[in-house]
Amino acid sequence: MTSIKICGLSTPETVQTAINAGADFLGFVFYPPSPRHVSPKQAADLIKDLPPHVRSVGLFVDPTDEDIENALKHPALNMIQLHGSETPERLKEIQTRFNLPLIKAIRVGAAADLIGIEEFEPHCDWLLFDAKPKNADLPGGTGHTFDWSILDNLKIEKPWMLSGGLTVKNLSEALLHLKPPAVDVSSGVESTRGTKDADKIIEFIQTVKKN
Repeated sequence: MTSIKICGLSTPETVQTAINAGADFLGFVFYPPSPRHVSPKQAADLIKDLPPHVRSVGLFVDPTDEDIENALKHPALNMIQLHGSETPERLKEIQTRFNLPLIKAIRVGAAADLIGIEEFEPHCDWLLFDAKPKNADLPGGTGHTFDWSILDNLKIEKPWMLSGGLTVKNLSEALLHLKPPAVDVSSGVESTRGTKDADKIIEFIQTVKKN
């Protein structure tokens, strides 16, 4: 069964919708330029009553230790997602200091973007493959897909998530083509940029479960 991550949540209603519909991971964005940004206190309030089987993920972009420490003052986060240009060495530092499971996002625009990804594996629990569109104003949540065939011969030992422009319109094709262990969606379940749509969340999760 493919696991499901709904990222960029910011309201109690959409958090509860995602939980009820069967999401496995809920993502909260601690990156101020993003329209999906929430404060650590807001995120803690949103996830204070999560059921044990649902993992809460804090998304950071090239964070300082202080950035992560401020988020972890509210102890509801289960995982850290790194969505910037963090190096394997930086992952190791964060892994050692904070002792939480890590997701490392790799932005993919060409096969060359996968060179060296095995260096991240010792220092993360998941890899996440996202689109790398030109001139994007954000590191993720852009609504763009990438050429999934780039991942056809993927050889990694860690579990991975497929992200980047997924919607109910292309989801079945993605699942059939790649059979990813997990999928991650943000803009694909929004009514407007940064605003999650409960009906779209339900439809997305139901589509995953049907495939």
